[in-house]
Amino acid sequence: MTRLLSWRDSDWILLSVLVLIATLGVVQIYSATAGTRFAGAHLRQISWVLLGLGLMIAFCFYDYHNVLNHAPWLYLLALALLIATLVVGSEVGGARRWLRLGGFSFQASEVAKLVIILLLARFFGESQIEGVSLSDFSKVVAAVGIPTALIIVQPDLGTALTFFPIAGIALFLGGLKLRYFGLLFLAGLLALPVALHFMKPYQKARIATFRNPEQDPKKSGYQILQSKIAVGSGQLWGKGTAQGTQTQLRFLPVPHTDFIFAAYAEEHGFFGVLFALLLYLIAMLRLVQNAQVAPDSAGMFLIAGVLGVFAFQILVNVGMVVGYLPVTGIPLPLMSYGGSSVVFTFVAIGLVNSVRIRRFVN
Repeated sequence: MTRLLSWRDSDWILLSVLVLIATLGVVQIYSATAGTRFAGAHLRQISWVLLGLGLMIAFCFYDYHNVLNHAPWLYLLALALLIATLVVGSEVGGARRWLRLGGFSFQASEVAKLVIILLLARFFGESQIEGVSLSDFSKVVAAVGIPTALIIVQPDLGTALTFFPIAGIALFLGGLKLRYFGLLFLAGLLALPVALHFMKPYQKARIATFRNPEQDPKKSGYQILQSKIAVGSGQLWGKGTAQGTQTQLRFLPVPHTDFIFAAYAEEHGFFGVLFALLLYLIAMLRLVQNAQVAPDSAGMFLIAGVLGVFAFQILVNVGMVVGYLPVTGIPLPLMSYGGSSVVFTFVAIGLVNSVRIRRFVN
């Protein structure tokens, strides 16, 4: 009877929307990689989606409180994996972001993202005091800052940035006063010159040219220019699956990963983009609704953290594609090619459903 009740209480709208988004991603990956050295990537994406769905179902029926109870130990494990990535991780393009175990490789940063959500959900869920004290604030900054620094060193600035909305939402819901957010914003602006000093040359070039890529059309501005051309050429209805000239003629860089939304826009046009964004909007609204009916504050903080990452990745990836934000390696959830990101998203949604199906349990 418990299993039937759990299935009935799952958020079927959210699950259906996410599976539909993942399906769009598989089709677009097939279109973007056909006839290239990445051909067949869509089959690997299908296997990751199936793995993610399996883990999602498992976490749906596993009490999220048990996961939260192990959050400190999971945090230490995540730090160990991040350190191992820096020491023995696979180096690709001058960056160490992948940890290989046998024939399997994954990004420890995706594990760390989920663990930080769990850690903050446990921390604020156990807090009985309204508002965020200086001590609480310091603990949050330290807990989030350590893995963020390890990820920046890889270097993977894009993934490191996803930790900020997790911490920001937790502090806001925890009761941090708005004026302190203003001070944090000011401190961030003052720290920019220092951050720029430690950035790689290609990262500085991306920031310098993202608003005016015509300044360097063959180097730092190339990706944004080709992406904007692809998006614009899709017009209202798009050119059709596997018919995009920017994508099929290989002008658009990495059209199955970072710039998959530009490839999708070229082939499916304005109405296709509107449909995809509507699906993402429905998913985010369902996450908001699930947070509102969470049975306790820990569950609410958990869902809010997942929502923060999900919304941030969509905003940054789409903003990058149309030239309103610098190019970063932040994937579009469930559409971009990549096993670690897909599995992270489905496991996170499994925990969201674990919260939802227990909303009537005392």
